Amino acid sequence: MSTNWMAPIGLSSIGEEIAVRRKTLGLSQAALAKQAKVGHSTLDALENDRLGELGLSKIIKLLSVLGMELKIQETSGRRPTLEELMEEDHDDQGLDRQR
Repeated sequence: MSTNWMAPIGLSSIGEEIAVRRKTLGLSQAALAKQAKVGHSTLDALENDRLGELGLSKIIKLLSVLGMELKIQETSGRRPTLEELMEEDHDDQGLDRQR
């Protein structure tokens, strides 16, 4: 992204990131769940966006096993305008043409 703002990340996005990293490391869901000491069904539900809530301690355990961490930072205080998003998309498309 070419702008400094970041969209809030939800539980489904965290689940997606965990699944990608787990697969990259060649871990099964069962192996990751065991190492992080969380239920296999909980991990499966998180990765497949079927989980409404999950305690922070469980998320931190999973991320720790995967060599990842949550980062808390101050927000920019405003959302991007439509024009900023369109400009960012235009810039991204320009980069694709340059390859």
